[in-house]
Amino acid sequence: MDVADIHILSAGTALPDLPVDNATLARHFGMGTIWEQWIDAFVGTRTRHLAVDLGTGEVHYSLADLGEIAAREALGRAGLDPIDIDVIVLNTATPDQLMPTTANTIADRLGINNIPTFQIQSGCSGAVQAIELGRLLLASGHRTALVIGGDLCARFFDAKTDLNSLPPGELVNMVLFGDGAGAVVLSTDPTPGSAVLRSVFSRFTGLGRAPGQALEWFGPNDARDRPFAVEDYKAIEKYVPAMAADVLEELLDDLGWEPDDLTHLMPPQLSGKMTETIMKRLGDSPAREISCVAETGNTGNGLPYLQLARALAEMGPGDRAVGIAIESSKWIGSGYALERL
Repeated sequence: MDVADIHILSAGTALPDLPVDNATLARHFGMGTIWEQWIDAFVGTRTRHLAVDLGTGEVHYSLADLGEIAAREALGRAGLDPIDIDVIVLNTATPDQLMPTTANTIADRLGINNIPTFQIQSGCSGAVQAIELGRLLLASGHRTALVIGGDLCARFFDAKTDLNSLPPGELVNMVLFGDGAGAVVLSTDPTPGSAVLRSVFSRFTGLGRAPGQALEWFGPNDARDRPFAVEDYKAIEKYVPAMAADVLEELLDDLGWEPDDLTHLMPPQLSGKMTETIMKRLGDSPAREISCVAETGNTGNGLPYLQLARALAEMGPGDRAVGIAIESSKWIGSGYALERL
């Protein structure tokens, strides 16, 4: 079955609680207005949604909670019931547990049984990888796939940390990330207004290159003499814009599309400022930029779904869109192209 026979019927999203702005973060961590201005100028993220209460440390949502909400919304928009799904794929860097998988927890909550389920452990490119796997599974004989992704980063950070003591590679994580999830329904059967998945790929390109991001999973016997999360922002600034441009060029070449054929463009979403840098690198285009990271924070595996939901809500018949995601942890370039029927 050709890629053109796979359709995106709908998308759903889930964000926890009310947005937390930079002023609230500054007050909580005892930082001044200079620090708040630094976030605005250097990071460009104005708000983020957190699954953890900053004051009490109470976790209000799990990834399964948000994934279930997003999945039910996507199913509702597609006019389907959970029983209509015959394969589930979930992507995340922050599962609720190592076992059981969050994919199976959500399947159980939805009342889905006796179908294949898969969970991809990945960073920002995970959504594209999951959509690619969903596409391959549908091409092999399945009819309808529920693809879910998201991350909960806030529960891994200590809200009582003295930020003045952190090096830049750790400090930036306290302001970059938010929590969230999304889902899409893929099908071999088109519906009115569905979008055709014209192309999708993901590719590891990190041979011999140091990671741009590290996220640890500590066990009880680990020597915890290293930080949980580290971001090499300089490496990301250096490599991600060029990688994004390469992905866009490959997608357009593969389809025989010109840049002017695009109506919507979904760039990688590390931060508000990084998105601006990436868009400059991608060049002039009449395509409408679909970005949300400045309002949602970097929700990792959830962000491409947040973008896709916005794009699907805007796209009209004949519109064409490209989504790009770059994983800096070990450098994966990924992207997809779709066209509205």
